[in-house]
Amino acid sequence: MVQQLDLKTGQSQLDTAVVDRFNALPYPDDKVLAEYVWVDAKGECRSKTRTLPIARTEAVDKLPRWNFDGSSTDQAPGDDSEVILRPCRIFKDPFRPRADGLDNILVMCDTYTPAGEALPTNSRAIAANAFEGKDDEEVWFGLEQEFTLFNLDQRTPLGWPKNGVPNRPQGPYYCAAGPENSFGRAVTDAMYRCCLYAGIEISGTNGEVMPGQQEYQVGPCVGIDAGDQLFMSRYILQRVCEEFQVYCTLHPKPIVEGDWNGAGMHTNVSTKSMREAGGLDIIKKAIYKLGAKHQEHIAVYGEGNELRLTGKFETASINDFSFGVANRGASVRIGRDTEAEGCGYFEDRRPSSNADPYLVTGKIMATIMEDIEVPEIAPLDRAEA
Repeated sequence: MVQQLDLKTGQSQLDTAVVDRFNALPYPDDKVLAEYVWVDAKGECRSKTRTLPIARTEAVDKLPRWNFDGSSTDQAPGDDSEVILRPCRIFKDPFRPRADGLDNILVMCDTYTPAGEALPTNSRAIAANAFEGKDDEEVWFGLEQEFTLFNLDQRTPLGWPKNGVPNRPQGPYYCAAGPENSFGRAVTDAMYRCCLYAGIEISGTNGEVMPGQQEYQVGPCVGIDAGDQLFMSRYILQRVCEEFQVYCTLHPKPIVEGDWNGAGMHTNVSTKSMREAGGLDIIKKAIYKLGAKHQEHIAVYGEGNELRLTGKFETASINDFSFGVANRGASVRIGRDTEAEGCGYFEDRRPSSNADPYLVTGKIMATIMEDIEVPEIAPLDRAEA
């Protein structure tokens, strides 16, 4: 008896034989596919593709501007819906590799009205104002992006039993190996390779404290490029998860019941003067300024962050500012190496995993560069954390 084939919507996209048949078709040797990527009103990445002649893709200022329907992304009203995409940064496209020596590209864009005004949701323009005229500072940012992988039900993290919790508390999963400890390594490794191919300064990955939670690091990047690279890495992560049919969330506290870590985007900062002799004093003065504007920073450090910054699970309270050496229970941490060498960097541990990297880096830059006198803050003793 002949068995009928089971029908399952979307199954073909997971069948490499089907996909490879079309991927094997050659590209025209005088054209490039450009995937224009932008940030929508919710801080998520959208994209669409266009065909361009090679000459228009040789530099970002040669790329044409484009437009999209802003009424479908909550960025414009329906009766005046056109939003302009301005190319800002080019990356190689890891999802459409070529064998002819050319590269299809990903294009990070920001958003404007037809009259040339930055949209209210264009956080890149806000950050650009903070960085303008400060190239001599050579500010480096290293961003630690945590994320959590779920099954497609969007309720069950990878490695968790359905409608249940793991039989072991968090602890053995961090940077661990083995099928009982590591969940989603293939996803993270694929994203890692894609970012390297794209030209993103991804510097590492690791499994995180909560099962199903992962992290990667981008940087060091100079100035506003940190936001460009981090947002493009998020886009690549979502595309990889699409291929694996895994749901990825950047929510800072995806599991609120039980003793489970949240997810952050710890932000490491270093100016040229911080990296030179006597830099530790510059770092501390910058931290004092951050403390004086704690609530202003919290306001742009991510939605739902109050669920994460509780003073538990390697966080400081959202209501209080603190700093300490090697203290992960403080708002801002100075590393042991920086303390010993007298120069280096500091880590702002407050930004949440869904924070806008343009707003975070721009706000830090604006605060630490401000010429104001603020009171010193005593470092948080480890016993007080």
